[in-house]
Amino acid sequence: MKINYITTNKFKVLVAKENLEPLGVKVVAKSIDCPEIQADTIEEVAKFSSKYASDFLGEDTLKNDSGIVIPALNGFPSAYSKYVDQTIGVDGILKLMDGVEEREAYFLEVLAYTEYGKEPITFVSKTEGKLSKIKSGEFGWSWDFIFIPNGTDKTMANFPDEERWKFWDSSAYIQLCEYLKTKE
Repeated sequence: MKINYITTNKFKVLVAKENLEPLGVKVVAKSIDCPEIQADTIEEVAKFSSKYASDFLGEDTLKNDSGIVIPALNGFPSAYSKYVDQTIGVDGILKLMDGVEEREAYFLEVLAYTEYGKEPITFVSKTEGKLSKIKSGEFGWSWDFIFIPNGTDKTMANFPDEERWKFWDSSAYIQLCEYLKTKE
């Protein structure tokens, strides 16, 4: 089975291949310019992009959207993670968190799968951890420099791609594979 993964992010492709190909799903990365809507949930953004790509290509598609959620900031930035990264960035989040002892945070990763002509179906992973008080590491980008996943005392940016993907919750990929098996 083949899946068209709509992304230009090489790390997302690596993670998808590491999770899906051992389960018999070939991942083919495709690049199209999908509009990214502003919405209140990560799920809404992923569903819109996947449906757009499927309609544009006339094929089944998979689109991933994710965001960091910080409970001490009332769930901010969530669906606005990309915008926040482009505006105030990691340093801005660290300033907002200055003096805050409640450092829990998590990433929501939403996989939206769209069969051509149908509505998207979503699968969600949640990677839990906490925020460091300073940036650390040399790998990755953005939130990797301040996010410490459960099970380690280092930020994600301290691990190269070949190791970093192992810290992410992969349950959405497992759910997707189970769903795809029902379609065979």
